[in-house]
Amino acid sequence: MSPTTNQTVEVDRIELGDVSVTRVIEYCGPVDLTPETFFPGIPADTWEGEEAAWLRPDFLNGETGVVRSAIQTWVVRSEGRTILIDTGVGNHKERPYSPVWSHRDTGYLARLAAAGVTPQDVDVVVNTHLHVDHVGWNTRLEDRSWVPTFPRAVYLMARDDFDFWNPANERRSVLGRGNQNVFEDSVAPVHQAGQTLLWEGSHRIDSHLRLDLAPGHTPGSAVVTLESGGDRALFVGDLLHSPAQVLRPDCNSCFCEDPAAARTARRRLLGWAADHNALVVPAHFGGHGALEVARTPSAFAVKEWAPLSRATVTERIGVAA
Repeated sequence: MSPTTNQTVEVDRIELGDVSVTRVIEYCGPVDLTPETFFPGIPADTWEGEEAAWLRPDFLNGETGVVRSAIQTWVVRSEGRTILIDTGVGNHKERPYSPVWSHRDTGYLARLAAAGVTPQDVDVVVNTHLHVDHVGWNTRLEDRSWVPTFPRAVYLMARDDFDFWNPANERRSVLGRGNQNVFEDSVAPVHQAGQTLLWEGSHRIDSHLRLDLAPGHTPGSAVVTLESGGDRALFVGDLLHSPAQVLRPDCNSCFCEDPAAARTARRRLLGWAADHNALVVPAHFGGHGALEVARTPSAFAVKEWAPLSRATVTERIGVAA
């Protein structure tokens, strides 16, 4: 795969066959979790000394010792349509048990506009899963009500996740109350507006893009596979939060609902990416945002980073940046 770049200060884009992919960042910086807490299965010494040098500064703050992460949307233009993969945290949302994402006020829509996308331009929104940091811009506040941000779009959500996070079903989560209010302000309004498509198993978006379930992180976690010309990419959502998991694919984040299923999905998808020379595009990687991987005798390694510019680090949470 040999993607090309076309980027300015505001726009960072790669071309994959007949499909273009543009990165729009909502936030990039610390998330106030130590790596030992975020990744309890990874040995503590992984984050120290020479072994951790390659993770700094994009994925680990060497001074404070906390994880760095990106909240971003991948804008995919395919077959004449504009498709958003994940919509971040959003503005003005009440998040009592996720204070890091509460009452934010950022210039996300302005950055989306700089990438050539207005809310009216969006045809499809893909939520890889329904966590707080993937659905926030599904809606915006208008006259004290939450309304769909993208009025023409079809919002694709896995039915398994929709049912799991629906408060009426009273499902228990490893997040505790960490996802409180998310369904009510960022999922239900677009469903009530008749803009959701609740898919099961797999869903073909177009001839280049397919959605498939990859449960584990959440029951309805999904992966978008892009195949166009000789290029391949996997938008893997939260199957990866750190490149350390490429080297240790059996290690989950602390947010995975089904750890065994998450490990299985991660190994399977990294294996496919390595075998098909596919770009792996996680939801939360800062730095260059995406990578190619290669097999090792027992796991995987970073083969090459994507030709995207390194994400700008915003060190203060909640600022308009």
